[in-house]
Amino acid sequence: MTLKQLEDLIEIDQDVTDNSFGTYYDKRTIRQLLDYGLIILDKPPGPTSHETVAWTKRLLKLPKIGHSGTLDPQVSGVLPLGLGEATKALGVLLYGPKEYHALGRIHSFPSKEKLEQTLQLFTGEIFQKPPQRSAVLRKTRTRTIYELEVLERKERLLLTRIVCESGTYIRKLYYDMGEFLGPGATMIELRRTRVNQFYESDGLVTMHELANGFSLWEEKGDERKLREMIKPIEFALSEIKSVVIRDSAIDAMCHGAQLAIPGILQISPNLKKGELVGIYTQKGEAVALAESIMSEKEICDATKGYGFETRRIIMTPNTYPRKWRTKPTPKD
Repeated sequence: MTLKQLEDLIEIDQDVTDNSFGTYYDKRTIRQLLDYGLIILDKPPGPTSHETVAWTKRLLKLPKIGHSGTLDPQVSGVLPLGLGEATKALGVLLYGPKEYHALGRIHSFPSKEKLEQTLQLFTGEIFQKPPQRSAVLRKTRTRTIYELEVLERKERLLLTRIVCESGTYIRKLYYDMGEFLGPGATMIELRRTRVNQFYESDGLVTMHELANGFSLWEEKGDERKLREMIKPIEFALSEIKSVVIRDSAIDAMCHGAQLAIPGILQISPNLKKGELVGIYTQKGEAVALAESIMSEKEICDATKGYGFETRRIIMTPNTYPRKWRTKPTPKD
């Protein structure tokens, strides 16, 4: 949880955290970051996303790394990687928009007016059928193009910027625009420049930089470069609403219990039923992802019951002490 998120929360109750357990999210050691960290990688063109993840596993000597949003082999750019337990939180990034810069060739010389008309036509909600070489069912579906603009044009070459809904096929978008223009269009090169709140301009990590940073830490104990490259996984959850809970509720949640009203300390304002939220400790550590089953007002007024339904546990059980009791087994 970022400091800004913490400042905006509504206080339901107060409690004190036990500093003997857990770690403040921004005070983790490198070893802890390698299990609860996020790397915004600059994927090179050539390897698949799966191969890129496999190389990163070997490089960082980790058994578990996951990525958010597959990129085709020849596509480069922003590829968020979750390390260790952080892989469980990456799904949040699939809800946000993506931005691409695409270079394509149109097979004719359309007028400026015709080109502008095409851009307007393909902005907003569009119908799209996945290409033949895709990992999903080839069924027509709707996707939203939030922004579509030509950054530069040289004869029949177009450099475009596209901000779109997750799951949009940019190559297919170019093909469809070409069909409307007449003779057709072909995408030549594609780079992803944004995934949700993570932009290329914020600084990406290359494989070479990661290898160098890890080597400096492992061999010389110099963690400065590696620490700059690995963000706490909580940064991935900064775009969704937040809930802070008591220490006594943490391990129960990690073992599958739902979050009851007495365990809640703070919530984001204007919380509505059905919203996805991040559940945090008082130290800002992500515990779980959950869906609200009460609104802000209902939670503030309630004294019992469950306010949230767990969707994904992020924190490892037994990170905090067990302070919950199981019901005794009835005797025969």
